[in-house]
Amino acid sequence: MEILIANDDGIESPGILLLAEAMKSIGNVTVVAPHRERSTSGHSLTLHKPLRCHEVKQGYYAVSGSPADCVYMATRKLMKKKPDLIVSGINRGANLGNDIYYSGTVAAAREGAYFGSKAIAFSLCLGHHLDKTPLHWDTAVHFAKLFVPMAHKKNYPLDHVLNVNVPNVVLGAVKGVKISKQGMRYYSDDISERKDPRNRPYYWLGGEYKGFENIPGSDCVHVDEGYVSITPLKIDCTNYALVEDFNKWAINFGG
Repeated sequence: MEILIANDDGIESPGILLLAEAMKSIGNVTVVAPHRERSTSGHSLTLHKPLRCHEVKQGYYAVSGSPADCVYMATRKLMKKKPDLIVSGINRGANLGNDIYYSGTVAAAREGAYFGSKAIAFSLCLGHHLDKTPLHWDTAVHFAKLFVPMAHKKNYPLDHVLNVNVPNVVLGAVKGVKISKQGMRYYSDDISERKDPRNRPYYWLGGEYKGFENIPGSDCVHVDEGYVSITPLKIDCTNYALVEDFNKWAINFGG
């Protein structure tokens, strides 16, 4: 089995290094990741400037671009064989609910799904004070070693990303595994305006986490309850029910 490992936390992050070592017991591993942290970069590709790529050590490549760039580069240039699986993570922090639209971790997996490979994103849900939280990487690694071979064997549509969120608790405290629907998380809309040494304004985006909507069966609720959450995300975002409704509209292009 050929496995491509990517992430958005960077080539030196503990999560990707531990995941790569765990996957070596399952198949042949290639690691391609950003040369620095690219969290919340979404699904961007670098089209207007050159990319740099260098081999950090055998089978480990650092790319000066986004997580999606890394998977694009790996599948079209670096790997001699098409990967059977693309595994992104293990992310330092949750990718729950609407976070998936900003997440570079999910984007890396999604780029793999575009390429026609099975794609999984793993995240360790650390809570809301990342710098003060002990990291239970071993819990997420343990589940990845169980789940990746299972996902490889199972028959399901390739145009999906399996978004896996693991509670940041000791292994024995995990209550089980639940299949979840996408939830909703909330953040404040703060924009901090400051002045540079030349008295010109600049801005910091990103507000404080405010909690999640209590949607029964959602990924946010399941992780909060102590379960590993698996959400199958469709690549096709079409709302087919609305297509039927919109087809009833009398829309004419008038001259």
